[in-house]
Amino acid sequence: MKKLLLLMVAVLGITAMGLAQQKKGSQTVTIQTPTVQCQMCKERMEKYLLREEGVQKVTVDFRNKRTKVTFLAERQNIENIKAAIANIGYDADDVKADEEAYKKLPRCCQKPADGSEKKQ
Repeated sequence: MKKLLLLMVAVLGITAMGLAQQKKGSQTVTIQTPTVQCQMCKERMEKYLLREEGVQKVTVDFRNKRTKVTFLAERQNIENIKAAIANIGYDADDVKADEEAYKKLPRCCQKPADGSEKKQ
């Protein structure tokens, strides 16, 4: 009986350790992307972010200036995703776009220098 009890305790301990090490699963976040302006921006960002490790799904809504990203929490985090967006040349919440990357964006994806809305 003692052996059976010890065996059960050992199995429960191993199971508990396995559950603690189990994947955290996927997480979805919405990031404000105010400098995303057009369909070309949308396609560029979705394509680039899907290359990031752990990113499973990206949906850019350029009209409402939001980007929804689903990622594996054990392989990626929101700060890295924001940095990746900034490295493409776009603002992401409080993270400003990389200046050099922004300059490499097509003209239609850049805001006018005077800050006015462009006409398309």
